[in-house]
Amino acid sequence: MLYSKSMKKIVVCCVVVLWFTAVEAQKLNFNKDGLFKIAQFTDVHYVPGNSKSDTALLAIQRVLDTEKPDMVIFTGDIVTGRPIKTGWDTVTKLVVDRKIPFAVALGNHDDESGTTRLELEKIITDYPYNCNYPAGGQLSGVMNNVLPVYGSEKDMQVKALIYCFDSGAYSTVSDVSGYGWITSEVIDWYKKQSFHFTRQNNFQPLPALAYFHIPLPEYRLAFDDDTNKRVGVRKENECSPGLNSGMFLAMKEMQDVMGTFAGHDHVNNYIVNYFGIALAYGQFSGWRTTYVPGINGARIVQLTEGKREFDTWIRLLDGSVEYNVTFPAGLKGE
Repeated sequence: MLYSKSMKKIVVCCVVVLWFTAVEAQKLNFNKDGLFKIAQFTDVHYVPGNSKSDTALLAIQRVLDTEKPDMVIFTGDIVTGRPIKTGWDTVTKLVVDRKIPFAVALGNHDDESGTTRLELEKIITDYPYNCNYPAGGQLSGVMNNVLPVYGSEKDMQVKALIYCFDSGAYSTVSDVSGYGWITSEVIDWYKKQSFHFTRQNNFQPLPALAYFHIPLPEYRLAFDDDTNKRVGVRKENECSPGLNSGMFLAMKEMQDVMGTFAGHDHVNNYIVNYFGIALAYGQFSGWRTTYVPGINGARIVQLTEGKREFDTWIRLLDGSVEYNVTFPAGLKGE
């Protein structure tokens, strides 16, 4: 069927209106106290019907009921057994029933049970309270999104940004082994988004956080440098990609991202200051469907409106709190 130019404009306008309506429905705001709290769940490795996953579901529920976050972010390897849709229904129900907005960044195992990344994007973005929006295959990976956080009720300007990146699964270069990375195409997109919001903010970069699954190569460099203050533990070597695609450098150039939050390495949960950017792991949230640390839980991050800083801590299944720190003040060099 042939469309006239005017018809095409109408179609495009309708799509734009629908997109903004969807985003508006899940608008993120600082609360009346000027705070915005995020709970990060990572590496849940939920397998439907497997009782070994029950502790993972219990941990998610306890963290949500204790912390009452304003937003939840799942950073990959969430459902790793069939039926996939049933698994995602089960995990997201814990958030949806509590009416908490949530976003997802996929890991390297999410699409290994017969469901493609594009199919997962469709499943995830159809849930109520989901903040992701489909990229329509325009970028490598899926759900590469920037989510604005608006001011409290008296100030409806954008005050912070949450980036979700697809860090891939495995190397796509034939003679390079190992895990995937955030591609140069996505990095270019990030820089354009960052500049857009910086320009809107009188050319002052907004405080931003970035969430993805596979840690950047800089994680190992940062932790290995004894002059950097490290909070938390490293119990396995960082399983970063074999090639460095330049994401960290891009964040330094754009000056908006204060901290990055990854998963992937189940028994690491540290945070370290590297050239003014906090490189952090979440707390493993799954249970015995994979290898595990001593106890599971979540990483909590709390932003303060109008400040280029954040508080973060680990909330564990048993209710205890570990590694409470403020960035940047609490991560200054020794």
